[in-house]
Amino acid sequence: MLALLRCSHPGPTAAVTLFATVLAIGAGRGWGSVWIMAAVLAGQLSVGWLNDYLDAERDRAAGRVDKPIVAGEIATATVGRGATLALAACAALSLLSGVPAAAVHLLAVAAAWAYDVGLKATALSVVPYALAFGLLPAFVTLGPPLYAPPPAWVVTAGALLGAGAHFTNALPDLDTDAAVGVRGLPHRLGARRSTLIAALLQAAAGLAVATGARPLPPLTLAALLAVGLLVAGVVAAGLTDRGRLAFRLTMATAGALVVAFVSAGPLP
Repeated sequence: MLALLRCSHPGPTAAVTLFATVLAIGAGRGWGSVWIMAAVLAGQLSVGWLNDYLDAERDRAAGRVDKPIVAGEIATATVGRGATLALAACAALSLLSGVPAAAVHLLAVAAAWAYDVGLKATALSVVPYALAFGLLPAFVTLGPPLYAPPPAWVVTAGALLGAGAHFTNALPDLDTDAAVGVRGLPHRLGARRSTLIAALLQAAAGLAVATGARPLPPLTLAALLAVGLLVAGVVAAGLTDRGRLAFRLTMATAGALVVAFVSAGPLP
């Protein structure tokens, strides 16, 4: 069971699930926030498990003994079945928020699956991240009792944040990925340019909140200040070859932006 959990990429899975849940509570979904949490968790599990299932041979070729499949701790087929079951659970749980919300969430998950299946190795690798993160607020607000699309600035900020997360997420494994034939956009641009682009995208996400939310309560201003400081940390970490720290700081930036979303007022 522990090996299966490790295959799910537990850090990002937990972070995205937490952010979606907080966003749902802040938006006024009430007890419906439980279904948001469960659906997003199932979707994230499916994406993480699919990634390790499809990358098993690449990971073996790269000697990634930190991966449970490569280390022989779990069978590849078991992880693949987990991805399929989690996707089915995601679809069922998403429908508890209504058909429009479910359709949006499943589109976001489909984008993530498309990344795992092949887009990760192309120049379009950033697109699934931007699409999935941009759609997440819509999944929250299209369900009961809100039944309304989120403001454009929220969607824009989410998409920019997702795009930035893609670049920092790739930093620690640029050389390993390239050695086994994965050449997404960050691999083509290199570590330095990827770091700077990630910082610009995350800063732009903060700017989208600052210009879209009116008025700006003190907590929102504090969250945006935190975004600025964290983005500076992303640059410092990325340019000193600490890619994993850069990604952790990106997740912290996402948390600060969620606080900014919630504190800025009603989303729909």
